[in-house]
Parts: sequence; C-alpha cells; structure tokens
Amino acid sequence: MTVTLHVCITCKAGRPVPEGESTPGQRLYHALLRAGAPDGVRIVPAECLSACDQGCNIALTGPGRWSYVYRGLDPDRDVADILSGAAAYAGTPDGLVPWRERPVIFRKQSLARIPPMES
Repeated sequence: MTVTLHVCITCKAGRPVPEGESTPGQRLYHALLRAGAPDGVRIVPAECLSACDQGCNIALTGPGRWSYVYRGLDPDRDVADILSGAAAYAGTPDGLVPWRERPVIFRKQSLARIPPMES
C-alpha cells in the first residue's frame, strides 16, 4: 500500500526569501524528487504544514497508519535520511517504526504524531 510523503513547499525555514528565489521547502521537495521515492512512497507538495518557524517540514501519512510531522529539515543534508525514514514507514502496517530503527532526524525532530483516522 502506498504512503504519502508531504513536503511543505511554502516553508521559508523562518527566514526571508528574496523575490524570485526558491523557498527552502521547494528546494527540499525538488531534492527529494531528484533522489527518487522509495517503493511504496509517493512525494507530494503541500502548501503549508503550520510549523513555519521550525525550518523545512514534512508529513508522512498512509491509510490506517499513524501520521507524523517532522520539522527542522535541511534540503542540503537530510534527503537520504528522509527517504530512508519514509521507506521504513512504508514497510509497516500501522506506521509505527521502532524508535531505534528510525533515522536520527525522525527521532529528534518529530513535531507531531497523529492517530490513524477511523473509517
């Protein structure tokens, strides 16, 4: 079953972005697309994840799974760890990746964990 990696493309990482330049969130989104989504993961842009002063933000969601929002991600250094964490998330039936199996950025930069939606 496919899970979704939402990437906030409006994120300015708490700093002003000069006119005509890409936001850090847009850079993260495009870096993830260039690197390629792991099996079972689709990467989609999101307009805002409401953690604007936290740096680049992503969310992982999937049917019947816990959802997660991660903050403070760097488009220049965190792409491999984000994709590794997304692959681990996709490999679970409920979204609960054992804590020690998560990339460090997912252990330390979690903003929210949201219960699965009831059907």
